[in-house]
Amino acid sequence: MTTSMEEERVAQPTTGEAEDLIVRATDVAKTYDTGRIKVRALRGINLSVKRAEIIAIMGPSGCGKTTLLNCLSGLDSIDFGTILVDGSDINRLSDNQKTDFRARRMGFVFQFYNLLPVLSAIENVELPLLVSGTSAREARKRAYAALEQVHLTEWADHRPAELSGGQRQRVTVARALVNDPAIVWGDEPTGDLDSTNAQEIMDLVCDLNRNGGQTFVLVTHDAKIAARANRVVYMVDGLIVDEKINTDNLCQPQDQA
Repeated sequence: MTTSMEEERVAQPTTGEAEDLIVRATDVAKTYDTGRIKVRALRGINLSVKRAEIIAIMGPSGCGKTTLLNCLSGLDSIDFGTILVDGSDINRLSDNQKTDFRARRMGFVFQFYNLLPVLSAIENVELPLLVSGTSAREARKRAYAALEQVHLTEWADHRPAELSGGQRQRVTVARALVNDPAIVWGDEPTGDLDSTNAQEIMDLVCDLNRNGGQTFVLVTHDAKIAARANRVVYMVDGLIVDEKINTDNLCQPQDQA
């Protein structure tokens, strides 16, 4: 749901509505100061994300899509406003607390995989758990379960160079899921894939959402990917200017859409 800043201040959610939200951003503003010019990247963003919702964020290059994703996830700070994620005001957390919160409650899927080439698929997936202090035995068990979720257990011992682009992105999705996150953020998660692999990744996203109730917020430039989200949010010049509810063929495999 998006409203003007004035409407947002008045239209506070009821208790039931608030409990149904995983993200609530109010009047979020972000300016980058290069020393020569100031760029108003976000100019009063109001956005709510329901639990078990898939949202796609679209807009032209430079409109603030990635900045919004980074601010919502606490990777970047904001100048003004509030962001509640799973009930926590992330901008009131210290840097260490933000890092810990992301490790425990968030998953990330980026365009270029960010897999370590010297590690196998299962080692890449279990690495965040090991870094956060999970025992090796428990980390391996959970990593295998995450690979099972993305239908890649038979490739668990293969390194990234031995996997296709689609398989590498599945490993990235498994790594995002391994900590049982409240929300998964995706920045152009299909941008480096051909159309077939891109649709297969979205099939996976939809399956995880439909069967596991996983929440996803995805930045994308691909209208075919956005069409499979529950809701599409459109940005221009640091503002949310429109949104669309996808009521038909939500999360259907491409051959059924």
